[in-house]
Amino acid sequence: MRVMVMIKATKNSEAGAAPTEQLAADMTKFNEALVQAGIMLGGDGLQPTSKGKRVRFSGDKRLVIDGPFAETKEVIAGYWVWQVKSMDEAIEWVRRCPHPMPGEDTEIEIRPLYEMEDFGPEFTPELRAKGEELRAEIERQQGKR
Repeated sequence: MRVMVMIKATKNSEAGAAPTEQLAADMTKFNEALVQAGIMLGGDGLQPTSKGKRVRFSGDKRLVIDGPFAETKEVIAGYWVWQVKSMDEAIEWVRRCPHPMPGEDTEIEIRPLYEMEDFGPEFTPELRAKGEELRAEIERQQGKR
């Protein structure tokens, strides 16, 4: 199963505070363990919402909203995408994670990603084939970097 593991933002991460050298080293070591275990598919830290935008959809209208966004508890500061055997395995890996925001309470949220088999008959064989084709093209493009 694939999961997205999201590190929630805090006051300091939204202020753009850089991690300490020790935290950077600890996170690098944790990421190395994830890669060596064959779990990590990707991940990155995100810049503060002051540098971001949101697009609100309302019918046919699209409204662009400039950051920063008020509720830091609802904002993501970084993420990983992992391939794990179960939610329990993901939880065990998160428990091994260095505290991502030392000196502040923070949360890490884990959510399963949808797989094609999670969708019903509306996701026709043709749509499934197109989805696989697009995934293969993304992998091909990433191999060119």
